[in-house]
Amino acid sequence: MFSKSWGSGDEVTIGLHGWGGSHETFVPLASWLPEHCMLVACDLPGFGKTPAPARLDRDEISAGMARWIDGLGLKRVSLLGNCSGALAALLAAPMLKTPVSRLILLDAFAYVPWYFRVFSNRVFGDYAYYTTFANPLGRWLTNRGLAARRRPGTDMTGSFARADHESTLSWLRLLADIPGYEFFRPVHAPVELVYGERTFGAVKRSVALWKKLWPQAPVTELKGAGHLGIAEAPRDLARIVFKPNVAREALPHAVAIS
Repeated sequence: MFSKSWGSGDEVTIGLHGWGGSHETFVPLASWLPEHCMLVACDLPGFGKTPAPARLDRDEISAGMARWIDGLGLKRVSLLGNCSGALAALLAAPMLKTPVSRLILLDAFAYVPWYFRVFSNRVFGDYAYYTTFANPLGRWLTNRGLAARRRPGTDMTGSFARADHESTLSWLRLLADIPGYEFFRPVHAPVELVYGERTFGAVKRSVALWKKLWPQAPVTELKGAGHLGIAEAPRDLARIVFKPNVAREALPHAVAIS
């Protein structure tokens, strides 16, 4: 797996990007990295510079991510999963030999909503996906349609211009095949939930579902941010990810829900 690291501190955070993204998703967050921290972001299999496996199998992908993280030889890590990258983090966590200090789920869906599940349909999903994400006009229209879920000047579909569309669609189908959020009950690492104030309603509804699994998980809303929290609120997110001892109430643009 291709990866890039920033910083050289002892507190290491592993960044796992969302659907259609790459390690570059975390560049805005790296700009706020404290000296005592390191950020390592990867290209998940089939994205960016990491080649796609012969078959995107959930168990093999989970084991492969765990092997990669364990292979870094770190004493302890935090996992930061963005959007579907949160599910990738949850899949890898139970297989890790490396202790996990924190598992931060950023704008994580606990289920695949209908507007994504459409693309996983085996009959017409391919056509719907390629019309929406592989076509420049489709991407532009989709991004315009999602204006309420992002800040002005951000692009929610731009990364798909460089995506391996076969891999991207296969990843969505892999995630859609997960039985349900309770599948992740065996995850015992300390979980934290973060979401954007203007994100999808399905993400906000997902917070309540995740809390059923981990009632003690703190929840923070990034004020003014949409679904692209890393690009839209990197300073506030950095205070959560890299400075866990700072009181949530001290964050000027984030609201501690619980």
